[in-house]
Amino acid sequence: MSASAARRVWAIVYRHLALYRRSWPRVFELMYWPSLQMLVWGFVSAWLASLGPGAGPFAAGVLLGGVLLWEVALRSQMGFAISFLEEIWSRNLGHVFVSPIRPEELVAALIAMSLLRTLAGVLPAAGLAWLFYGFGLFDAGPVVVAFFALLLMMGWAVALGVTALILRHGAGAEALAWGVLFGVTPFAAVFYPVSVLPGPMQFVSLALPAAHVFEGLRAALLEGRTAWEHLAAALALNLAWMAALGRLFLAQFEAARERGALLTIGE
Repeated sequence: MSASAARRVWAIVYRHLALYRRSWPRVFELMYWPSLQMLVWGFVSAWLASLGPGAGPFAAGVLLGGVLLWEVALRSQMGFAISFLEEIWSRNLGHVFVSPIRPEELVAALIAMSLLRTLAGVLPAAGLAWLFYGFGLFDAGPVVVAFFALLLMMGWAVALGVTALILRHGAGAEALAWGVLFGVTPFAAVFYPVSVLPGPMQFVSLALPAAHVFEGLRAALLEGRTAWEHLAAALALNLAWMAALGRLFLAQFEAARERGALLTIGE
């Protein structure tokens, strides 16, 4: 390769490196997925090893239930955030707020779209789990409806925080729409009980609504009881999360409107 060609190659490389220099979300994403996979499957392995021989059938049911319910939180969060991003990508966000629509009304519309996207994604998956693996998620009883609702609420709360960061940081934070809730997975106790986690991580875990939902799922599947204490804790935490992150979203929206970012965000 000639010196001039090498300089041209370096120019393109430097252009992309400059993006990382100015955007901490992009730098964080580089180490995000490898670390996440190691933590989640490491804790799953530790839990399965503690069960001993003969525990395979009920462990499989818990894992399938965890996968299906965690998709509820993931799809609700991504459905909300991606619907918001579609307004940005189509350069429509500024036009939306030229109309009489209020931020709260936009949030309500995004929640409605999130619900539709979640149902369209999760219900077929639940049907496939029953068809191919004989696992019926609703075998745990009507309490599954409460699990659905609580995880939907958590997804919406996280999505409010994500959209607030997008309003603040622009395109550099768009990757959070796909990845932020995956980062919560090691603490959410989706595939293993909270007791498997090291002590300090347990305190973080119990501050998440999802951890209480999945503790309740394991109680329903393995013990045949409804863990009302976990459901109550998940509801209280969801309300606190939605109040705090909703205020953050509204504050960032007002800041973006004042600096004219609603017309230029994503550029």
